[in-house]
Amino acid sequence: MRVLCLDVGEKRIGVAVSDPLSITAQGVETIFTKGPERDAMRVRELCGQYLTDRVLIGLPRTLDGVEGYQAQRVREFARRLLLFDLKVRFQDERLTTRSATRALIEGHMRREKRKEVVDMLAATLILQTFLDAGGWPEENTEIPRKKVYTMSEGKEFNMEQDDIVELIDEDGKEVSFEHLMTLEHKGNTYVCLAPVEPDDEIGEDELVILRIDTDEDGNDAYVTIDDEEELDDVFEKYLEIAEADED
Repeated sequence: MRVLCLDVGEKRIGVAVSDPLSITAQGVETIFTKGPERDAMRVRELCGQYLTDRVLIGLPRTLDGVEGYQAQRVREFARRLLLFDLKVRFQDERLTTRSATRALIEGHMRREKRKEVVDMLAATLILQTFLDAGGWPEENTEIPRKKVYTMSEGKEFNMEQDDIVELIDEDGKEVSFEHLMTLEHKGNTYVCLAPVEPDDEIGEDELVILRIDTDEDGNDAYVTIDDEEELDDVFEKYLEIAEADED
């Protein structure tokens, strides 16, 4: 199946697509942004045109790997695509636009024309890198619903100080997360985490939101969330706090 790739900017969205065998990438178009809702509708139209539900999105990070405001905007746009039942994955895009611009300059393309195609070329480079690294995995990489994590034995999680959290899943496997945020919402406490290393169930670009519940022994248990509305509400609050901190 083809993969559609997006390089999401504030004014333009570059679009590329793979061939049906997911071997090569080619540019499609540049979407000049008209608002997140209309832009998302255009992406859905392109997915229908190319008969795919797979969308790869370049995720901007700083050179030291930190996600800033633009990365959060990209993740928020991705959430709109999920509402269309599209499958979304992220690909690190550090320096991709710069590489695309350099290639166009070396090709002696005029500045005015470069603005029209640089984002599309960036999307093509992002997608080709993704395909060369193995492409879209066929296996299901979603976190299982209602999975329960507990703290590693003998360890306590200080939500104000600890950056790395080591949790134990129901199969006894230890999973390390980076603690991004703890927040309160509608009387519940949630932790927002990012996996330190990707595994078979959790991708490296996934944000993991767990609700802190109490088990039958009175101990804290970190539980994945079934309710999509609850998950969306908590994610919205996470974005709100993250954007405020960025400002």
